[in-house]
Amino acid sequence: MAAHMSRLRGWSRAHRYGIAVCRQYSNGGVYPNVSLSTPLPGIPKPVFASVGSHEKNETKITTLENGLKVASQNKFGQFCTVGILVNSGSRHEAKYPSGIAHFLEKLAFSSTAQFGSKDEILLTLEKHGGICDCQTSRDTTMYAVSAEVKGLDTVVNLLSDAVLQPRLLDEEIEMTRMAVRFELEDLNMRPDPEPLLTEMIHAAAYRGNTVGLPRFCPVNNIETIDKKLLHKYLQNYYCPERMVLAGVGIEHEQLVECARKYLLDVKPVWGVSTPANVDLSVAQYTGGIVKMVKDMSDVSLGPTPIPELTHIMIGLESCSFLEDDFIPFAVLNTLLGGGGSFSAGGPGKGMFTRLYLNVLNRHHWMYNATSYHHSYEDSGVLCIHASADPRQVREMVEIITREFIQMTGTAEVELERAKTQLKSMLMMNLESRPIIFEDVGRQVLSTGKRKLPHELCELISNVTADDIKRVTTKMLHSKPAVAALGDLTEMPSYEDIQAALTSKDGRLSRIYRLFR
Repeated sequence: MAAHMSRLRGWSRAHRYGIAVCRQYSNGGVYPNVSLSTPLPGIPKPVFASVGSHEKNETKITTLENGLKVASQNKFGQFCTVGILVNSGSRHEAKYPSGIAHFLEKLAFSSTAQFGSKDEILLTLEKHGGICDCQTSRDTTMYAVSAEVKGLDTVVNLLSDAVLQPRLLDEEIEMTRMAVRFELEDLNMRPDPEPLLTEMIHAAAYRGNTVGLPRFCPVNNIETIDKKLLHKYLQNYYCPERMVLAGVGIEHEQLVECARKYLLDVKPVWGVSTPANVDLSVAQYTGGIVKMVKDMSDVSLGPTPIPELTHIMIGLESCSFLEDDFIPFAVLNTLLGGGGSFSAGGPGKGMFTRLYLNVLNRHHWMYNATSYHHSYEDSGVLCIHASADPRQVREMVEIITREFIQMTGTAEVELERAKTQLKSMLMMNLESRPIIFEDVGRQVLSTGKRKLPHELCELISNVTADDIKRVTTKMLHSKPAVAALGDLTEMPSYEDIQAALTSKDGRLSRIYRLFR
């Protein structure tokens, strides 16, 4: 052992001082002196995989005879993500009590014609290492399963049954009512008010229409929604023409074959679909204000409680995701960036975005400043969420209105940084199979095709400072949408906010007081 250690130390010293060392096998033979970059004799030349030209056809789309679209993208791996996306959400509830989409989300993957209970569905998926989930948004309902590729037939059969043959038993609907009540209570109690503010800003921006309708079931409607009403809604909106079967990690022909087997000639439990009664209303941006006075002093108690804060969200109309201006708006949203005042990290964390440099780094009393962009097939809203001590609400609102006005001027360095960051986030997110699935499904559902990542990156690269100025100027001509939550004693009036956003510097009108 000592002799071996001595040899190692000797080799290390020789290596350090550049002395040539002849490495030997244990039997005394000398290693051949071959460079790693030189091909070994007698070994066949390796053939490396390359992307080639097939990337243009990466996402394959087939439309079945009944109007259902089947979209897939092959991706290496033994697991796949498959799901059904339906063009149905809270925006389609104008003729119905609000909350149906919320109920359907909670009822998803309950008992069906083939499966007696949710447990039976989960046990079936477990055999293929699978999990299932359902999510609803304002415009889309998504049923998804991730499982082993070998279980594709079982997965599509299960999806078909869950979407088209749900039993909607009385006890399941009663359990859903309890779940919805709990979620509404939790929504009002959680320390992070972002979901509640998002609901409020939509209600302010699109008052009483389409995407402004409540995403969460109002308390008054919980007892109203029953099996008969759900069937009536499903009959209108759950038809093949409004659906996409999307899959990632499987062969397209295999997915089409399963779709024909389980989704082509299946009669839904609610009978023949009547898509003629679909609500085709176009989103009408109205602007306005929604306030909720609320005691936020005891939201988060404990050894390190969150201080009492007032939350303000100010938004302006942007554009639909189908318009060319969607990409400049996405760059603008990245350029604004922002986050919490306790975020840590370098440029990768967005610490060089405008809402950090101009807001959080300069005003230590501000707790949060974050930009959000919500875009739909016919409209959109870009908004900034800020929070601070209730005594400094007026000053905080003025800081945000000034940021909106200053968006028209963009330095080349920050624009390039925002474009690079957006492309980086896009490519990093598309490393995840479930996100690729959602991207494929949503794009095919709304446009009938899919823009590939390299196409989107090219569009992002082509955005100029003039594009940012143009979309910002257009946005500033719209009425503001305002959501306010907490102690609103110092909250400026809606008219003052509107006047600030039409001024040159974004300042609020001065208030002179004899006593404070």
